[in-house]
Amino acid sequence: MEILWAPWRMAYIERDQPKGGEESCIFCDAARPDGGHSDLLIHRTELAICMLNRYPYNPGHVMVAPHRHGGDLAELGQTELVAVMEELKLATRVLQQELKCEGLNGGWNQGRAAGAGIEDHLHFHLVPRWNGDTNFMPILADVKVIPEHLEATAAKLRDAFRREVVAPGQ
Repeated sequence: MEILWAPWRMAYIERDQPKGGEESCIFCDAARPDGGHSDLLIHRTELAICMLNRYPYNPGHVMVAPHRHGGDLAELGQTELVAVMEELKLATRVLQQELKCEGLNGGWNQGRAAGAGIEDHLHFHLVPRWNGDTNFMPILADVKVIPEHLEATAAKLRDAFRREVVAPGQ
């Protein structure tokens, strides 16, 4: 029997469930002025947020979303679109400087058929990549190893975003 130890999953299992059968939106929660209950929020602006993906493909896998709830890119106004793109640009800079990634994958999934896990709130993924970041584990064991705890990545990136906003490009 193959056993994978993932103690961080317990918080997900034991979390409070939304009342009335409706799922709450993680992006709307994080976009609240107080940051909601999101321990993964790493940066926010007036119209956009940046947060870590709880189930990352690689360390530093972030998601950028507009504050406004909605799942269609075509429905974003110009101001919102610019805010999201500026946040993606900032996140790109921070990930390159702080994590020293050698590349990035980015994009969004719109609609269930496209693979959207949270289809009701538009969000973009930005995944840091390094040469050789795919090793034998996914190939032989169908297991992805994430070498850093989410809390450590979140703390590191929050500090990096603060520094970058205060002194851009420094």
